[in-house]
Amino acid sequence: MAAIEGRPVGILGTGSYLPKKILSNFDMEKIVDTSDEWIVERSGIHERRVISGDESNASMSAAASLEAIEDAGLAPCDIDMVIVGTNSPDRLLPGVGPTVQAMIGASRCGGMDLQAGCPGALYGMVAAAGGVASGIWKNVVVVGSEAISRLVDWKHRGTCVLFGDGAGACVVGEYREGALKITHADLAADGEQRELITLPAGLAAEPATEETVRDRRHFIRMNGTEVFKFVNRKIPGYLENFCANCGIKTSEIDWWIFHQANIRILDGIARRMEIPMEKFVINVDKYGNTSAASVMIGLHEAGADGRIKPGQRVLMCSFGAGMTYGAMLMES
Repeated sequence: MAAIEGRPVGILGTGSYLPKKILSNFDMEKIVDTSDEWIVERSGIHERRVISGDESNASMSAAASLEAIEDAGLAPCDIDMVIVGTNSPDRLLPGVGPTVQAMIGASRCGGMDLQAGCPGALYGMVAAAGGVASGIWKNVVVVGSEAISRLVDWKHRGTCVLFGDGAGACVVGEYREGALKITHADLAADGEQRELITLPAGLAAEPATEETVRDRRHFIRMNGTEVFKFVNRKIPGYLENFCANCGIKTSEIDWWIFHQANIRILDGIARRMEIPMEKFVINVDKYGNTSAASVMIGLHEAGADGRIKPGQRVLMCSFGAGMTYGAMLMES
């Protein structure tokens, strides 16, 4: 865990984009052997968004980025880097980052993708904070975006009912009054558990063949039971230590923005840490698990609707495939 040193860093603006198409649990009943009651009981999800028409990971990322840039009072020409945290790029080459750089007209900046499971956007925010604090960059757009509906097996009810598409973005820059100040951050991983969430085939380790397509190895596979156990075993103690190293108690956090995996995982964390669920920013019921996008969408919504008020502490935490996880402390 490290305090952010050097130039003070803040969140200058936020934005989001949700696909137009809504897929409810009742729609899911027509696709796979499931029910609204079964989905809600196990995940807390009522509906999710999925891309359609000309929507893509890049188009969602660009829309969220432009909203964040406008919210920050900046123009695309003020941006030095675009970092897109994603696990579902439109193509491996070229990346979403440089595509978004072109789409938003940020002609003088760099662009890159960051793939770190569901914490990809959080990892991107830490990278951006380091770049701003050190003086490498002045303003960085960080995006969490997923078109993950294209990578789920729509014949497997244990995964397809959980995921949704969307994008959230923020501008990380030198702190100014009224911004959300980033004070501390930590990133971690337990690679020994990397097989809990996988997409087995399609790249160098297992190139596409007739057999991999027939065996449906180009879709996400997840051991949901073991993921649940991992998160509830690892994250509460991790966050308690993180807060202690920041010199505060968990009770002093006003808002918790967790990765929206499912409501049962969040409830388990809340009970173990004795945190009222009223302090959690929740959107999994509306959007499902949007992977790397979820914390960014939550950050945008909590700021835009006035939940985050001056003088409050906000803690962001995400966890996912890898198994990667991390935390960031911010002050309004």
